[in-house]
Amino acid sequence: MMTETPPERSAAAPRFRRYSGETRAAMLVEAGLICLARGGITAFTVDNICREAGASRGLITHHFGSKDRLLAACYAAMYDRMSASFSAAEQETPGLAGLIEANFAPEVFNAESLRVWLALWGEIATSEALRSEHRARYQDYLFRMSRAISDAADARSTRVNAHELAVLFIALSDGLWLEHGIDPTMLSREAARAACFAFFEKSLGPLR
Repeated sequence: MMTETPPERSAAAPRFRRYSGETRAAMLVEAGLICLARGGITAFTVDNICREAGASRGLITHHFGSKDRLLAACYAAMYDRMSASFSAAEQETPGLAGLIEANFAPEVFNAESLRVWLALWGEIATSEALRSEHRARYQDYLFRMSRAISDAADARSTRVNAHELAVLFIALSDGLWLEHGIDPTMLSREAARAACFAFFEKSLGPLR
């Protein structure tokens, strides 16, 4: 008696899936971020990335030109995620207070993100592609913070150097990230957040 072959076994599954170029490039970036979070820059190898993405080695060159440019794309992806978190936070808490809150949102302020940022920051001095991406994104972040500070000062009829405060805030928040990442028992998320509010409130008055 003949039996019917189950539908799922009637044909061999394709060995490779086809993706659009945009999707495949995004998969390589995501694989790169996973490698950075897992083992820092030493884990950011072509073999590891391709294995994680299920892609061939040639696709990195095809989509990015070089591993350095893929690293720069990883930087851009991390900044875009942070920027999206800022935009979401500002919808709930508009203005400067929303940006401060967003800096310490769990999806941004966490150990995995810190490992990725540390790996990226450590390569800026030796990678022109990464340095160029960092400059563009830093300027964007600086402009966003400066504008929020200016708006907060105008609303309080207070004169401040918004650019200078923005530079100092970015340095402060980066340092707080490092301290929290090194030992969360010594600096909690709440303490880091409170320190940033206190920094601005000395010049602008209450924000919370």
